[in-house]
Amino acid sequence: MPEFPIFNCKNSDDVVKAVREHKIELVQFWFVDVLGTLKSFQVLPGELEAAFEEGMGFDGSSLEGFCRIEESDMIAIPDPATFQLVTWRQTAAPIARMFCDILEPNGTPFAGDSRHCLKRNLQAAASKGYSFYVGPELEF
Repeated sequence: MPEFPIFNCKNSDDVVKAVREHKIELVQFWFVDVLGTLKSFQVLPGELEAAFEEGMGFDGSSLEGFCRIEESDMIAIPDPATFQLVTWRQTAAPIARMFCDILEPNGTPFAGDSRHCLKRNLQAAASKGYSFYVGPELEF
């Protein structure tokens, strides 16, 4: 079984460096819709710096529960701390992924973004002295 590196990227520079060093050809930007279904799109390594600075635009109207066609512009901002190789899809060209925060075009967090909802609720719980612990539940 091949060994894969584990990354500990703290910022966009770490990600760009890892992409160059490991010759990663595509980076998937992951997020979930309001029903919890994983969605993604791919960017080329040359697009990463702009993605970290400005985000990558996408059409939110095509995603369940995101928005209507009249207000469809959304922005995905990749989180460098979530950068890892996609190990189950072994191809000649390595592929990586990052989870994204979803923003409105004006830069405010999208209310339907589950990462934003979680962060907001964790802050509210912490302000009241609570800690929040999560674990996965596997179902077969």
